[in-house]
Amino acid sequence: MLNKIGLIGGGYIGGVLAQEIAMRKLAKEVGLADPAPFLNPDDPPERQEVIKKQSVAIGKCLDIAEGLPTIRRDVRLVGSKDYSAIKDAELIINTAGVPRKARPDGTFPSREELLTINLKVTNQVAAAIQENCPNATIISIANPLDAIVYTLNKRLNPPKNKLMGMAGQLDSGRYCYFVADAANVSVENVNALVLGGHGDTMVPVRSSCSIAGIPVEKFLDDDTLKAIEARTRKAGGEVVGLLGFGSAFVSPAWAALHMAEAIIYDKRKVLPVCAMLEGEYGVNGMFVGVPAIVGKNGVEKVIELDLTDEEKAAFEHSAGAVRKTCDEVDEMLRNL
Repeated sequence: MLNKIGLIGGGYIGGVLAQEIAMRKLAKEVGLADPAPFLNPDDPPERQEVIKKQSVAIGKCLDIAEGLPTIRRDVRLVGSKDYSAIKDAELIINTAGVPRKARPDGTFPSREELLTINLKVTNQVAAAIQENCPNATIISIANPLDAIVYTLNKRLNPPKNKLMGMAGQLDSGRYCYFVADAANVSVENVNALVLGGHGDTMVPVRSSCSIAGIPVEKFLDDDTLKAIEARTRKAGGEVVGLLGFGSAFVSPAWAALHMAEAIIYDKRKVLPVCAMLEGEYGVNGMFVGVPAIVGKNGVEKVIELDLTDEEKAAFEHSAGAVRKTCDEVDEMLRNL
C-alpha cells in the first residue's frame, strides 16, 4: 500500500480508478484533480456562480467516501478543481485530455486540432506534477497516448523508468479476450502481447500468443487469427461506435491498475507498456509499446522478443508512425 496515489482527470476513467483504488486498498489516500466543470464567460453571472461551486473531482470523491463504511475501507479521498489534490503523491495516473467529439454542427475537430488542445492540457499536467510531486512514478492513459507520454517526458525529463504509458496492457487484454472467445476457452488460459504504437499500426504478436502454453495456431486457423488481429487494432473505435459517446473506460482503468499493482507490490511482472527505448528493437529516444519487467522502480527492464520477419517489419512500421507523431509534437510544442 502506498501513502498516496494522485489521479489527474475525473472523467469516466478517473472515477473508476478512484473507486477501485479504494476497494483494492492500494493507497491510504487518493487525490483526484480535475478543473471541470468549466466557466463559460458568455453565461449569465448567476449561472457562473453556480458553476464556481461545482466540482466533478470533489463530487466523485465524496460519493465514493460515503460508500466506504459499506465496503469497510479506511481510505481518504481528496478532490480539487486545481492540482492541489495530487500534492506528495508517490504514483500519478494521468487521464487528462479532451476526447474527439462532434461539434454542435456535426463536424469533428481535426487530428491536428485535437492534438494541439491535448498538448496544452499536458503542459499544464506536467507543470502540476513538477510542482506537487516531482518524484512520482507516472502512468499515463491520456490519448493520443504516444504523443502525451512523449510530451510528459520532454517537459519533466524524469528517469526513464519512472514514466510509462498504458496502452499495451489494454490492447493485449483485448487481444486475449477475442482469442479466448473464438477458441471457447477461459480468458485465464490466454497469454498474448500487442507491441508498437497505440493506434492502427499496433502489432498483435501471434508468435507470442498461446492458450495454456500451447501455440494459438493449435486452436484457431489463420483466417480467424487475422480477423482477431484486425479487430484488436480497431477495438477502441468499436467500443466508441457502440456507446455513441465517450470511449472505453473500465478496461483502460483496470489495465492501468494492473500496472500500478505491479509497482506497488514490487511484482516484477512482465507487462506490455509504452516505455522509453534506448536501442532496444532498433529504436532510440522514443516511447513505444514493448514487454518490460515492471516493479517498485517502474520499468525495470525492457524484454526483447524474437519476432518473426513479418512481425519485425510491422513493428518497424509502427515505430515509424510513432516517430512521425513525435516530430509533429516537437513542432507544435515550439509554437505553444
